[in-house]
Amino acid sequence: MKLTSLSFALLTLCGCAAATQKPVAPASAGAATLYAELGGTAGITKVVDLFLARINGDARINTLFAKTDHNDLRRLVIEQLCAGSGGPCTYTGRSMEEAHSGLNLTNADFSAFMGDLVAAMDEAKVPLAQQNKLIALLTPMKPQIVGQ
Repeated sequence: MKLTSLSFALLTLCGCAAATQKPVAPASAGAATLYAELGGTAGITKVVDLFLARINGDARINTLFAKTDHNDLRRLVIEQLCAGSGGPCTYTGRSMEEAHSGLNLTNADFSAFMGDLVAAMDEAKVPLAQQNKLIALLTPMKPQIVGQ
């Protein structure tokens, strides 16, 4: 099992929207941002589309998104990953706590969510190093998602 698959089912960010992003320090001269390494908005969008398709087909957690506006969710997840990875986007959604409040999500929900993200990144052929960077960016949000 890859390190990335256990990291965090963060994105339970998905049934949610996303956490307030902390500003990402600009890359030093010559250094690529994670945003660029992921292929910019097009690369992030590809991963998000594959990810949401996996979530929709995942019986472990798809019911958590039954009442979610999937177009809005898609937009917010793209914004969150773009902004968090150093891209030019601004996240416009609610905080992770607010988005997940009352859902009582479990560690198992979070793990399923993250497993779907990892599978989507694998399918999109995102290199492991970039997968790990993205997971590391999202993992700190877990306490704001699980048990809310």
